[in-house]
This record gives sequence, structure tokens and C-alpha cells, in this order.
Amino acid sequence: TLEVKHIDPLAVLESIFEPNELHFYLEHPAAEESVAGAEAIIEKSFAGPQRFRKVREFSQSVLEHTIIVGEMDIPFGGPHFFIGFTFFDDAEREDFFHPATIFLPRWQVSHREGIYGAVANILIEPHSELEPMADKIMSAHAKFSAFDYEESAISKPPGLQEARITEVGGQGGFEKAVRTGLERIAAGKYQKIVLARAVDIESGSPFDPLISLNLLRNKFHDCHAFSMANGLEQSFIGATPERLLRVRGKKLFTEAIAGSAPRGQTARDDARFARELIGSEKDLREHNIVVDSIQRRLRLLGIEPEISERPHLLQLSNVQHLRSLINAEIPGKIHILDILASLHPTPAVGGTPREAAIPDIRKIESFDRGLYAGAIGWFDYRGDGEIVVAIRSALIDGRRARIYAGNGIISGSDPEREKQETDLKLQALLEVLS
Repeated sequence: TLEVKHIDPLAVLESIFEPNELHFYLEHPAAEESVAGAEAIIEKSFAGPQRFRKVREFSQSVLEHTIIVGEMDIPFGGPHFFIGFTFFDDAEREDFFHPATIFLPRWQVSHREGIYGAVANILIEPHSELEPMADKIMSAHAKFSAFDYEESAISKPPGLQEARITEVGGQGGFEKAVRTGLERIAAGKYQKIVLARAVDIESGSPFDPLISLNLLRNKFHDCHAFSMANGLEQSFIGATPERLLRVRGKKLFTEAIAGSAPRGQTARDDARFARELIGSEKDLREHNIVVDSIQRRLRLLGIEPEISERPHLLQLSNVQHLRSLINAEIPGKIHILDILASLHPTPAVGGTPREAAIPDIRKIESFDRGLYAGAIGWFDYRGDGEIVVAIRSALIDGRRARIYAGNGIISGSDPEREKQETDLKLQALLEVLS
């Protein structure tokens, strides 16, 4: 690990992007924090209900055989594991991503509050020749100390003027899914289910996932911009408003986001939509379902959460939500992945009761979710980390892209209004791909 001069992790990733290599990127522009890593030296994938535990055990076995050197007091110092978990814990038909993926990158660059860092990881085996490895490390040291950005040959995405856009499941499919969900809610099967839409885009030329991501991070400054590549030429990108959890020291930070309304074209319209959202019995009920579930699941781990007294507005450029902040002290040896295993998926992206709602999502939706509404993030050798919910997202696959958006369905939901809300969320992704 070393501290370096100014560096932009996304620009570095864009400069050396290789579609056949794993990569990871996560940024919160408003918090002046970003990290990128690529070219895995160690990677592993898992499936099944124990995938979170297996990822934790794998990371611990790696750290037991790791020598850590460098400027460890800077932000993002030392080895960081990058992780991605699909929504469901087993493989689906279109398994572009494994149910659980963890990798340690060959290189990592980061930025937090004006401090820039670079980390190089290298795998030393019994037959390794150490001098060439040392030379490689020193070469990386020199490169990242003064990274040289070459001029980009591409200045904008390919455009959608001649692209073919198709609603997965056909026109009216989402409204039909909502009606099915409402019928099962009325029958008492569950209180809430989150249903999503998917739209396929086929362009005349390949999409560049990192150029689209740059547009997303600039457009949604208050969201977490992310990208995860599988090393098989597919990338999953997005700008999510929802942090699933953050661990710093022994402190946990999470939040409940549920209930939404559009933004207005004028200040008066915007204020009217906000007031209606804050006073909406339906939206407050949906929001409280998420808060109660998070609180209950944290307490099962022995964590006593502190919750903001009332939800406040999270206002994004195209939509506004109800948000409650949730903080806690973490007792004992509870690991970030233990908390993730308990919380994922929250009712904000799944439903409640979880055991009844989650299986129905597969039955009602007409596509595989993959990483959509899954969890992606990082954790380090200390156990600190940040994990976000992979919503407002797109799967990029050459000339094809699939974009996703969803809404929580409870008693009182209206199929047409739910479609209109997902239209707003999808439009943001359509704009950066056009």
C-alpha cells in the first residue's frame, strides 16, 4: 500500500479496462469516496444458503497466509476483498454471475476525502521467483505514483436512435404481475412483495459500461455508482440510492428506503409530491415494514439498533423516497458478512414475510434477476466494509443491455401507478445508454 498523488479510480479502471478480467468499482460522489480493483489474483465462487458463511471462511483462510506491508494508516490501505451476491442463493438460467463471488485484485486504487492510495497484491507460491515479482511491484509503484491518462478514443455511448427496445414479458406484463401480487396479498400469503421490470436494449454498436457508468455517477451524485465485471465480457453497472450496510470499526450504519414519489418540474409541484409522500398512509406503511424487518433481524444477531425518530426525504434527480437511518454498535466477533446474511434481501427489494414472498418472485416475474437487487461491495482485512443493494442497474453484454427497476407492492398499490414509478427509474438508465 502507498499513498499517491491525485488519482481517479474510475478513470484508471477505464484506462486499463479489459472485458475478460474481473473488476469492481464503487463510489459515493457526495462522500468523496471511491475504490476500484481488477485482475484477480485469487477468486472463488459459491452457491446455496451457506454462501455468505463460505465467503467469510474463504477470506479468513486467505488472510491467514497474507503478509501486509506499506502505508497502512491511509484510507483503503491493505487487502480488500470485492464481493457480489445475486438476489437468489442458487444459480438461474442466465447465470452471468455466480450466486456468490469473492476476489482479491492484483491492483486497487482509491480516494477518500482528498487522500489517494494504491494497493498491489501478488500471489507468492513455493516455486515463485521473487526478484521478478519485486520488479513488477516497483513498476506498479512507479505507474500509480504518477498515473498517465491517455486520451479516450470514445467520447460518448453508441446511442439508441436505431436500437431495438423490448419489454421483457411483453407490454402489460408488469401490470399483470402486480395484480397477481395483490391477489396473493389479499389472500394473506404475505404483506409485501417487490416486483421488477426488465427492458432489453439491442444497439448497433457495443456499449461501453464504464462510459455509461461515468454518466450515471455525474447524474446521480447522491447515489452509489457501481460496476462489477465477471471476466466473461459482461458487466453489471448502476447508481443505487440504497446502502445495505457499512461497518467502520465496531459501528454499523444501515438504512431503510421504501415509499416513493416523482419529482416536480417546479418547486411547488416538487413540494406537493413531497408532502403527499410524507403523509401517504400506504407509503408510510410500506416504509415501516422495511424498518421493522431490519430492526428484528439485527436483534436476532444481538445488535440493538438506533433508528431515526421519523423518516425523512431522500430526493434524487428523478424520484424521491422515504428514508430512515439505522445505526448500531456491533458486539463481539460479528463479521460484516454475518450481518449481510441476516439482512439480505431486505423487504425493500424482496418482501415480507421473506420466506413467503421470495419464492413467489420467481413465479411471478418473467426473467432471471441475477445481480439485480443483489448485494455488491467490499470488506477489508480489519472487517470494515461497505455493501450496497444493486438496484437502478443494467447488465451490459456487448451490443445488448438489460435494465431493471422495481417497486414494492402492498395492499392499496395500483398497477398503473406502479408502472409509472418504474418508468421514472428506467428512464434514468435509458438516458445514459443513449
